[in-house]
Amino acid sequence: MRLVIARCSVDYAGRLSAHLPLATRLLMVKNDGSLLVHSDGGSYKPLNWMSPPCTLAQVDPDDDQRDAGITEIWKVTQTKTSDVLVVSIHEILHDSAHELGVDPGLVKDGVEADLQKLMAEQIDVLGEGHTLVRREYMTAIGPVDILARDSAGGAVAIEIKRKANIDAVEQLTRYLELMNRDPGLRPVAGVLAAQTIVPQARTLAEDRGMRVLLLDYDAMRGLDDSHSRLF
Repeated sequence: MRLVIARCSVDYAGRLSAHLPLATRLLMVKNDGSLLVHSDGGSYKPLNWMSPPCTLAQVDPDDDQRDAGITEIWKVTQTKTSDVLVVSIHEILHDSAHELGVDPGLVKDGVEADLQKLMAEQIDVLGEGHTLVRREYMTAIGPVDILARDSAGGAVAIEIKRKANIDAVEQLTRYLELMNRDPGLRPVAGVLAAQTIVPQARTLAEDRGMRVLLLDYDAMRGLDDSHSRLF
């Protein structure tokens, strides 16, 4: 990765046009070919950028551009769309290159697989008398996260999300329609379990006869005593 801090202006031409006037900015050139233009603000979002596949070429400024103070020009062309990002550099304040190596990727804490494993181990969060049948119970359109039995022996299909929205309700609805065709399972109750549930999803789930269950991830991991908290 190459990091350049420079006084520059930036022009984008293609499906839209944009101009950044002369200012000091961070130019980030990645090994995948992308170029990002950052200011000292705006959090992680660049002011402008060009995504790969693209090519970067350094162009010598003409006489008029040199008279305007431009010392070098970067022309970044998008291969598929022919959009062009032009960086006109007046002064380079810092220029360094760093080999970052292969990134292992983001390892998320509290992903759905972790929640599924914890819930399978603590199936009594559904209520006393519930027992686990299996995780990843396969249907014709994919696996429902957990199949359990309630205290009366009835089948319960549980779909687990970090954040449940309308799509999660629709997904569980499709699973239940298929599972209730199986005489060995029906009637199958549905539970939508999530760390957070948007109001519209809660309303739709309850309207369809599903149970909605909020999961406390820290409490399930034994990191937080939810009973001793004041709030």
